[in-house]
Amino acid sequence: MTGTPELSELAAEWRKARLLYPLYAALAREFVIELPPCGDLEAEIDAPPQESVELARHWFLDMDNRIQVHQLRQFLQTTSLTSDEGLRTLLTHHLGKQQRSDSDRDKVDFLLVQFFSHSAPSRLEDADVDLDYVAQVLEPVLGTFDLSVPAWLNPLDEILQAANRCAKLNDLLSSGILEKGRKLKSGCGENYFQLTAMVAFTRFSFLMRRVFFRLLHQDLNAIVDGLRQLEQRGVHSLDCRRAQFSADEPTSRLRMICQSWKVMFHAEYSSGQPLRMLVDMRSVVDSALARTAKNAATKQPAAASPAPRAQAAAANANTAATAPEVIEFEVSSGSPDWGPDAPAGLKPGPDDGTA
Repeated sequence: MTGTPELSELAAEWRKARLLYPLYAALAREFVIELPPCGDLEAEIDAPPQESVELARHWFLDMDNRIQVHQLRQFLQTTSLTSDEGLRTLLTHHLGKQQRSDSDRDKVDFLLVQFFSHSAPSRLEDADVDLDYVAQVLEPVLGTFDLSVPAWLNPLDEILQAANRCAKLNDLLSSGILEKGRKLKSGCGENYFQLTAMVAFTRFSFLMRRVFFRLLHQDLNAIVDGLRQLEQRGVHSLDCRRAQFSADEPTSRLRMICQSWKVMFHAEYSSGQPLRMLVDMRSVVDSALARTAKNAATKQPAAASPAPRAQAAAANANTAATAPEVIEFEVSSGSPDWGPDAPAGLKPGPDDGTA
């Protein structure tokens, strides 16, 4: 084999470069990555000399060193520029590197899950996502191979089982489950790029992403349903300082925030601070529901026992027969007490009937 690449190999590399260049150029614009454009790719030359192919190769390597994995993740989940062919080419580009950093590993890991998600049926059941199926879907980029799983990958199933036992998003985020998966991935070094390992981590990340979104949507729905119940009990604002909002946050605004979160969280489960805000908001609403339910329960016996008042009215009936009838104000059992001992963080709304 000579040191000069075959013309067919150069032509194939140039076709891939032309396919990837619009994606990289858009990435550079979106994240203000200051790198001069690649002249021949910019000019869309069909058959460049070998020198141009080598310059393009170095241009892509330079861009790869500048692009962070969170930027690639955000871009690919929001852009309309990526086709199935473009995603496959981007993945094979990163897989084909001779020297790979931790950043390259994280990019490959994300791209494998993206490729699998794009290729698998939308109604795929979790039980059907076994290693054989994942390997079959990834065959266009990984090829065929003997799928024998090394023992050091066994903890992935244990981590998934623990994640599936979580009832709330806070359970997943505070239990250290996600960190265990990341630690196993980062600690395996070059072993990550074993074909079986990439299949196993793709399956793990895909199923973990599903757990994350299931819990996230459960929390969002629980917050919205809880706000509705609170409004029915006369609560129209909450003290949300714990979730980094105001001490008198209207429930109508909180519902709008939840709707915006549904859009914002259409991403990986590493959104950081906004996720913490959502978890804390769930805690605020749950606590408010518990307090108002307790208040309502303590009022029911008093509201259901009007006998002493009736007896007093009868005793005065003979001496005050000519007095006008007085209708006594009665607090509904469904209304919280807004007196001096009202629970902290709950405020009456404009339609709760209080003066």
